[in-house]
Amino acid sequence: MQRAIVIGGGVVGLSIATGLQRVGIEVTVIDVAPAGGAASWGNAGHIAIEQVEPLASWPVLRSAPRRLFSRGGALGLPPSQIKRWLPFALRMTRAAQRVELGREALRSLLANALPAWKTLSEQLGAASLVRETGHFVVWESPASAVTGLAAWRGVDIGTARFHECDADEMRLLASLTKQAPVAAIRFENTAQIADLPKLAEALRTFITARNGRIVSATARAVTHRASSVGVTLDDGSSIEADFAVVAAGVRSRELLEPYGSSVPIIAERGYHLQMTEHHWPDIPPVVFEDRSMIVTRFDSGLRAASFLEFSSVDAPPDDRKWQRLRSHVSALGLPCDAPSRQWMGARPTLPDYLPAIGRLAHASNIFYGFGHQHLGLTLAAITGDLIGQLATGSPTTVSLKPFDLRRFS
Repeated sequence: MQRAIVIGGGVVGLSIATGLQRVGIEVTVIDVAPAGGAASWGNAGHIAIEQVEPLASWPVLRSAPRRLFSRGGALGLPPSQIKRWLPFALRMTRAAQRVELGREALRSLLANALPAWKTLSEQLGAASLVRETGHFVVWESPASAVTGLAAWRGVDIGTARFHECDADEMRLLASLTKQAPVAAIRFENTAQIADLPKLAEALRTFITARNGRIVSATARAVTHRASSVGVTLDDGSSIEADFAVVAAGVRSRELLEPYGSSVPIIAERGYHLQMTEHHWPDIPPVVFEDRSMIVTRFDSGLRAASFLEFSSVDAPPDDRKWQRLRSHVSALGLPCDAPSRQWMGARPTLPDYLPAIGRLAHASNIFYGFGHQHLGLTLAAITGDLIGQLATGSPTTVSLKPFDLRRFS
């Protein structure tokens, strides 16, 4: 039996581990902080099959000034981090020239994302974790409603479908806030994870029940040999296997760049507030598009999430982001009475807003799956399938050429 080491225990890494086990490969997962603060467990729980348009596009770039945090928007470009985000932004502008290719690549992945999640959740014995109930997008002013609806009608949403909300749906949405929204749409076939901690537990249980190991440690280096790999841990010890998969999010760069691979990744940080006590009904996620905020009811509480802050993964959080979220919750009058828990985490983002999925050309027993930007949860299950197919020499569900790291060389 082949043995694999998966470096990274976020939702992508754990999904890769299950994908490898399902094709008969023995797995060890190295995770520095199981159930920790990774973006995998701090997101909105939304399986976003509608997000076909890459954010590396000219419309998004042109809209950046009005979306700045300083102007009330969700985009954070801290002046102290300019040496990090400016080179990334320049590469993003170059990637925007190839947006059609990026759109085609994302469409191929997203078309398979929800079917892969349904299959995986059934294999985990937790099919109820995937709720295919859609989501709402609401607007608070006539002008934003006209602009927002036209924008959604004009972009590629892949296999997703939506309709303008009917009277019953508008009454439901009006019951959530102090002032009824002006307009809203409902996506019909997007999905959400019912509870992220339960998903994490289900994935880990699946892995360990099939003789997989989850090692709490930091991987410091991957050593390629002719027929094996060694992964050096922070205590100086080493684990050997036939191959390794780097799925360490933002920290994947330090493991792969010694092999000459260009990994222009940045930490795109998000923030959320979570309330365990609330009066929010059991409905699909609601996007308040004017505020760039999504509110999701999980089994474990109500979560309000927002912000795209380009920074160092280790920089201290910006308390103003949580203050802004609290002001949105208060202004909307959301039914939340209890104190909230603060969270901040880093999405691993590459400048073309496509993930990196593949294997190193000159070290073929080192695979990788990271850089999924806002779509880490959405694309985790299909990424696990693809790595399993790649590792066994099977035809892949989609072409992996657009996701090869050599595109940055």
